[in-house]
Amino acid sequence: MNDPRKKKNPTVGVAVFIVVVVLLVIATILYNAITEKREYERDNSVDTTVSAASAAGAAVNAAKGASQ
Repeated sequence: MNDPRKKKNPTVGVAVFIVVVVLLVIATILYNAITEKREYERDNSVDTTVSAASAAGAAVNAAKGASQ
């Protein structure tokens, strides 16, 4: 009849809090890394395209010279 109440274990709450904080930190780091990678690729994509085009042009010119 007298049902003793269970005491809550505060360790479980602290463990859940720590896990949530660690997951948020990891998510923030990944988000920042992906965002900065996209910004870097956007800023440097013109240089890559130009160098690829010039390399392709040099290869075409070399092929023309070799065939003559």
